[in-house]
Amino acid sequence: MPLSFYKMHANGDDFVIVDARTAQVPITEHLARKMGDRNRGVGFNQLALLRACDDADAQVLFWNADGSPLDTCGSATRGAADILMRESDTSSVVLRTNRGRLTCTRTATDEISVSMGQPMLDWAEIPLARELDTASLPIAGNPAAVSMGNPHCTYFVDDLTAVDVAAVGPALEKNLLFPARTNVHFVQVINRQHIRLRIWERGGGVPQGSGSCSCGAAVNGIRRGLLDDVVRVECDGGSVTVQWDGVGAVMLTGPVEMLFSGKLAEGFLNR
Repeated sequence: MPLSFYKMHANGDDFVIVDARTAQVPITEHLARKMGDRNRGVGFNQLALLRACDDADAQVLFWNADGSPLDTCGSATRGAADILMRESDTSSVVLRTNRGRLTCTRTATDEISVSMGQPMLDWAEIPLARELDTASLPIAGNPAAVSMGNPHCTYFVDDLTAVDVAAVGPALEKNLLFPARTNVHFVQVINRQHIRLRIWERGGGVPQGSGSCSCGAAVNGIRRGLLDDVVRVECDGGSVTVQWDGVGAVMLTGPVEMLFSGKLAEGFLNR
């Protein structure tokens, strides 16, 4: 039978959501990669699968466009929450992800906030290949590392326009210090409440934005003492707000937008 889906984006960070709460939908790495192809599939940065869940409004699983699974996606989590809130006419839902139960709320300006959980700062949790100070890695450029359920490596630069993200990102993603590869951030601090961010995304190239990368970049800036605890993160596609008190969960807030819904033909699914 055809596979139904929603196509959404958050400031240009596009994703597809498949609702499997009432039917078995066998998403595999192969199918996720086919769907993520921007020429022969739907195209997305991430794919999210909604499943029924006993202790939350739904469970959400994620894949990158290259078919690889991941534990978290701030943009697609907000998109899933938006769908469920509109469906139930509520302003709050709880989603079960591999990061645990995440509470999502709708703001007065119709943005979606999600509590992304505590950042993981220990070298083994990120993970790194060996024990190191994760706030200052022994790599050229002195980046910092953190995990939001996926690994992040943050470089702070004076001039973001001077960085060719697509040229330097792939090698940094595969640095041997990151056995599971890493997302790579390049951050220019505008002031203590505002950063400009460009991203090389693990398994996805250069996106217009990323919720989890925005969180990781802000967390590393706060750890370095460069930023206050509420930060506007400006990406190529638009801005989100990240809040972290240095101890608890990271709060991510930003817009999401429904683009269209559709069905994948059986012929596509069987190839």
